Parts: sequence; structure tokens; C-alpha cells
Amino acid sequence: MRQAIHVLAPGRVFRVRIVGFMLLVCSIAARAEIVSLEATPAVAGKYEKVEFTIRHARAYRNPFDSQEAEISVEVQTPEGITELVPCFFTQNYEHRDASKESTPRAWDYPVGQPVWKARYAPRSIGKFSCRARVRDARGELASDTVPIECRPTNDRGFIRVSPRDHRQLEFSEGQPFFPIGQNLAFVGQDQYLRLQKLDEVFGKMADNGANFARIWTCCSDWALCIEGRKSAWSRSWSWKPPCELVPGYFEDDICVVLKGKAGDSLKLEPCHPVPLRPGTRYALSGLLQLGEGTELAIQLGNSQWGETLRPEAERGESPWKSFRREFTSGADQYWLERLQFQLETSGSARWRDLSLTEADGGPELLWEASVNRDVVGYYNPLDCEQIDQVLAMAERRGIYLQLCLLTRDLYMDKLRDESSADYDWAISHARNLLRYAVARWGYSTHVAAWEYFNEMDPGRPTDRFYDSLGSYLEQIDVNHHLRTTSAWGPAPKDWRHPRIDIAELHWYLRPAWGDLSNDEVAAVADRTKALREHAPDKPALLAEFGLAGNQWELSPLMKQDQQLVHFRRSLWASAMTGLSGTAMFWWWEDLDRQAAYRHYGPLAAFLKDAPVLRETLDVAANPQDVRAIGVGSKNAAYVWIADAQWNWSSRVKQHRDPRDVQGATLTLSGFDSGPYLVEWWDTQRGVVLHEQSLTAPADVWQLDIPAFREDIACRIRRAK
Repeated sequence: MRQAIHVLAPGRVFRVRIVGFMLLVCSIAARAEIVSLEATPAVAGKYEKVEFTIRHARAYRNPFDSQEAEISVEVQTPEGITELVPCFFTQNYEHRDASKESTPRAWDYPVGQPVWKARYAPRSIGKFSCRARVRDARGELASDTVPIECRPTNDRGFIRVSPRDHRQLEFSEGQPFFPIGQNLAFVGQDQYLRLQKLDEVFGKMADNGANFARIWTCCSDWALCIEGRKSAWSRSWSWKPPCELVPGYFEDDICVVLKGKAGDSLKLEPCHPVPLRPGTRYALSGLLQLGEGTELAIQLGNSQWGETLRPEAERGESPWKSFRREFTSGADQYWLERLQFQLETSGSARWRDLSLTEADGGPELLWEASVNRDVVGYYNPLDCEQIDQVLAMAERRGIYLQLCLLTRDLYMDKLRDESSADYDWAISHARNLLRYAVARWGYSTHVAAWEYFNEMDPGRPTDRFYDSLGSYLEQIDVNHHLRTTSAWGPAPKDWRHPRIDIAELHWYLRPAWGDLSNDEVAAVADRTKALREHAPDKPALLAEFGLAGNQWELSPLMKQDQQLVHFRRSLWASAMTGLSGTAMFWWWEDLDRQAAYRHYGPLAAFLKDAPVLRETLDVAANPQDVRAIGVGSKNAAYVWIADAQWNWSSRVKQHRDPRDVQGATLTLSGFDSGPYLVEWWDTQRGVVLHEQSLTAPADVWQLDIPAFREDIACRIRRAK
């Protein structure tokens, strides 16, 4: 090459031109390799979000793959500690209030090209220095440093295992945290809990003292899902996509195919309604292959869109031809109308690379039409955006979330043999998803815990899997969120696992459990004992609970329990048996319809300012048909007293009203000597019925219990 150039140009001219060309190349390369970092805001409160935007010119086949590109923000804290905050690839969206529609839908419209971001919550006061780092096969790049500053706030911080009592939770600023809440698992357009409804439910919970919700971000294509199939062509519960391998042109790729007689059609049905801007020109494009003599029409709404498509290929040319259709949305049109392909003659049609964008270009609107997108390792952009919105709602309402992350059915079969390549594949992909979750949502104090799976097979050899994920989180999650997981049956090995912070059990009041299913208080006590046998020194939760049939379906008896006796009494029982939070009920639609939130308030008021140190108390009630359970310490007690002869089954199955309980006594021991205030609480209204002042003796107290129906509570605290 040098000789050829030299022949064409004299020596001096050759040298000048080459030097000038190389300077131009170096200048372009230098500009292309610049990394910029922006921080918003530059001054934030302690534990408040700082969002970084990272811009650079490198592109990647899969920007979600941290093995292909490791992009992070290096944060130097005021104490001189260096923290590496992972970045995430995301699409920005514009949001619109759709509440005026008869069926409210989340209008989330992509804006601009995808970008790299990071989110960070400073945990100390002072000045920080930050810079972006890009590492990939081409080498490492770094941005200039950007300062941020942290000022004091009253935020309580992140949720931790209490160092004072490892069975309980507290904030990083030291205040106790006792989860009171429920499951709100399925959030999505076709669910009871659309985004607007979820915000309403969060508000009702918060207004009644609840502070905790368990939400799935692993719902495949029926609700929120970070990683899972979202397709405009089929659904997971009857997965029969009209697809086949592309014949002879794109090796190993897939196309959509429509074969049949005239009138047969395929309709695009994305999981997310496709948003449009009113009065905007749009273009649908793709590659099309028509069988000999086949004619195809594209229909938009109720009308044919443009001319009928006919075969155009000539001998020796590719059978694939590009097509493009344009339309302008109406003045009040915010959603794509019905879009379908219909055969006008018998034959076959294939298409691929279907795309819908604004006519002048822009972000992809029809990403669910892709049939060659990887399921594992691709993080659904709109679902992730809506998880952002869910978390913002929770932060605004004071609700703390347990986010269930991994779509179980993508991983479970890979975890049969811990020495297999499949097992290592599962670890690698799960770690990658955890990195994305930490990068995007790990800044928030309102993420209480990462939950790996909903109801993994407890027989799988998952110890190495959880150990690997747990140790990885210890490296990348600078805020050290709690870790948990669940199984579809008792999982003692998970409860004992040193890198699982919260032991979690799912259990329902089902007829198969016999007498235990009829007594919600005895059931909660029994399941607490089972958990505590294997997790004596870590937080433990009944993370799913409720009234169900033997196939775990909603029991018809729940609607008959109009007073929600099983719900209310289970809340109180779980708070007093040594669990780290209330039983987390399922059946959120029915709880909402039956206005269950009112039952959180009395318990929340009773437990307000309860200390972290909450030992199970040695308490007893007399006579024996009165049940007393409680927690406390040497200078405080929280005791719930219930009629043992009456429960939800008495009300619903036997149609029996509760009796008046009179003349009962409560016996307690183990208090430090000194003056105490004793309060007797109405558990249904959340108010103090009666107060008395006592001085603790050296050994045992015996208190007269006021007359009650169903139950009553007693709070004893050291007098100030």
C-alpha cells in the first residue's frame, strides 16, 4: 500500500498529505473517545438520589451485557473511600396523565436515543469527586472528575439487619423498622393494579400506617418483567408464535410467517399499548417475502393501509424486499390502532425487522414485534421505566419494597446440576441482571430487599447459586440491600444460608391443613416456630399468606368473611409471635375491594416507637381459653390477648358471634424494677381504652384484663 501511494505522489507532497490525514484521523478518534459525565443535582441531601448521565461514542451488540461493556462511576467519598457505582443502559421517556380515559393506561413515550446512567445516594456529609469509567475490549476510558456535595437531611437511610437484635430490622440511622404490609405482586396494563391504581393503593396503605409491599418484576408477559418474553405475536400461557427460521437468507434468524387462505390474518397485540403523539407522522417498515402469487394487505384500524403488497422479486435477486407505510396520527390520538396483516389470496407471507418510528426517525415504538431479540440478557425498556415509576410512588408514599427480580422459569431448569455448564450459565446471567437492578434501583432507601426468585423449587441444589449471587452483591451494591428468596415449600437450607439475609416462607390457610387452617392465630404461631427453628438469628417473614383452597386458589370463604377476621387477627398474631414483620397477604384485589387497609392502622399505632429489641415474652392468660402472646424487653412489653374459642372459622363457617370475655388476668415476668405505664388498647379502633401506672416488683406481674370481645392489646413501657 505504501508503494502504491508513493508512486501516485511525489515524496514531499506524500509526506504532507499523510501527516495531515493522520492528524485528521487522530482528531476524529480523540473526539470519538471522549467520555462526559453530568450529575443532577450537583447538591443533594443525605440518602437522596443523584443521577449521572454518561455519554461516549462506543456502541455494543448488547449494552446490557456487563461482560461486553463495564461502565461505572467512580465516587470518592469525603472520607477518602472509593466506591464503584455500576451504570445502566436506558431509554428516556415522556409521561402523560391518562386518568381521563375510561380505561387508564400508562402513556410512556420514548424520547431521544438510549443513554447510559448511574444513580447514587450519598451516605455522608461533604464533598464527593466522581468520574465515569468505560471498560471494554477496546480498552479503558475515563471522564474528567465532576463534584457533588451532600447536605444533612432527616432521612432514616437504608434498611438493615439490626446489630442489636439480628432477628429484627432497622434503618441505617438506627430507628426500628417493622414491616406492615402485603403483596402487590402483579402491576401492569392488564392487571387490577395499573400504575395509577397502584399509587392509589400505596396511598391507602400509607394513610393507615402500612409501610411495606412485595412486588414482582419477574412476571413474564402478564405484568412487570425486567427480563422475560414480551411479544406482539403470542403469550407465554399459550406460546405458539407464528414464526419459523428464515429460509436461506439470514442464517439462524427467525421471521414471522402467515400461511393460509384468503382472509387469514395476523394481528399485532403488544403487551404494552403502543403510544403515539397526536398529529405526528409515523412510518412502519420492514422486510417482506411473499410466496408466488400471494397478495398481502396491511390494515390499520378498520381500513386497509396503502396498496396491496405483491411479489416483486426477479430471478437472481433476494426474495426479501423492504416496505414502508406512513400515516399521521389524529389530533387526539395517543395510541396505535389495531394493526394486522391479511392475506388477500391463498399463499404465504413472511416478514422480519418490523419497525415503527416517527417518519423522520427516532426511538423504536414497536420493540415487542422483534422475534430475534434475546429473552435472557435483554431488559425490557418500558417495564424498567415503569419500575422507576413504581419506586417513585413508593418513595413519595413512604412504602418500602421487596422486589422479586428473576423470572423463575428462565432459570429453574438450569439449576438441576450444580456442576453443569447450565448452572454456570444461570449464575452468569443472574449476576448480570442483579448488576442492572443495583445500578438502576439500588440508590433508593425504599428498596428494602432484593428477592431472587418467587417460589423456586426447594429441591434444587441452589446453595452455590445463592452464594455466588450474594457475594457478587456484596461487591457491587454499595448500599448493601438485604437479600432474600422464596420457594414453593419449606426451604430450611435457604433459611439457613449465610448469604440470604431474610428467611421467607409462603403459606396459606388451606383445608388440607385441617384444624390449623381454621385457626389463624395457631397457624401463624406454628409457621413462625418452623421458620425460627432454622433461622433463629435472622429476620424472618411470612411473605405470602391468605385464605386459599387446596390448589392455592382464592377461597370463596374470603368474600364471606366481610369483617376480614382472618386478615386482622393474622396481622396481630404475626406481629407478636417473633416474626420480623406482619404476615404479607396475597389477594390484593379482594383486600382492596373489602377495604382491608383500615386494619393496618390500629396495629401500626400500637407498635409506634416500639424498640428494636423485641424478645418473645413469657406471658400467660387465665383462664386457658384466653390466649396471650407478646414481644418486648426488660423494660417494655407489647402483648396481644385473644379469645381462643373464637376465630375466622367461627364467624364464617359457624356463623357464631364473639362472646364477652370478662375476669381474665395476664401474667408477665422478667421486668426491671421501676415505674411503668400500662395501656389497654382497642385493637379495632387503635385507641387507648384505659391507662394505669404500676411499679414493677422483683419477679411476676399479674394484671386484670378489661372486659373485651374478640381481642385486646396491652402496651407496657417504662414511665419517663
